[in-house]
Amino acid sequence: MRPALSLILGLLLTVALAACGSDDSSDSESASSGSETVSLEECTPDQLDTLEPDTLTVATDSPAFPPYFEDDDPTNGKGFESAVAYAIADQLGFSDDQVEWVVEPFNSSYAPGPKDFDFDVNQISITEKRAEQVDFSTPYYTANQAVVALKDSSAADAESISDLAGAVIGVQIGTTSLEAVESVIQPDEDPQIFDTSNDVVSALKNGSVEAVVVDVPTAFYLTAVQVPEASVVGQFEAPGGDQFGALLAKDSSLTPCVSAAIEELDSSGELAEIEKQWLSEATNAPVLE
Repeated sequence: MRPALSLILGLLLTVALAACGSDDSSDSESASSGSETVSLEECTPDQLDTLEPDTLTVATDSPAFPPYFEDDDPTNGKGFESAVAYAIADQLGFSDDQVEWVVEPFNSSYAPGPKDFDFDVNQISITEKRAEQVDFSTPYYTANQAVVALKDSSAADAESISDLAGAVIGVQIGTTSLEAVESVIQPDEDPQIFDTSNDVVSALKNGSVEAVVVDVPTAFYLTAVQVPEASVVGQFEAPGGDQFGALLAKDSSLTPCVSAAIEELDSSGELAEIEKQWLSEATNAPVLE
């Protein structure tokens, strides 16, 4: 049975805020401790020191939310992170029925000490502070910026970056979103800049801005919980986005292999296809160009 809505929303808020790396320093690929390079040929089930023989134990929190998981069921392979986990497993030579899912609360995932999983996928931003306690793989996702607008506004009809040039845009001071607005959208009018994220949300609700720009994970939370009368108009690439990585125990022997699997998925284009399927098409958040 799914938990009560209030619990779901509370946990979603926790995940959204934590995924944005708000509790410590900004994310950086260099924070990943899986710097050792290995070949996937060295990463077969018989060579890997997994928690259980011939089994890859993968963790995430419960409930598991869309678009990262579907139907609160990580085992179905649906949703961005469920699909990524099975793709990593496949690269390492594990069949789907050799993947075992366990529950790991988000806030305990990056605590120091041994782990009851081989790796964890749960929108966990790579940060230098967390990487002092745990390993991170090569990033499997870098958060784009997203445009959120009230559904009945003209900005909601934008189909390209240039369509947003005339919009009054709200954004929080000191964020990568502000840099993205100025460098990518380049609106005709200076954006309205707010001190806090709550001020940005209030401005959108009361119509003093036509659209706001936030990172994609925050956009999903904002439209699902805070402003359901708004929608994600689209997303676009911009430098400085949070990076999600698979989390492993500190100095895990599996880290180089998980990173090698992700790098292969990236170079083959499979990772981009998974992202397109579950974070663009399934969420109706098209890439704006």
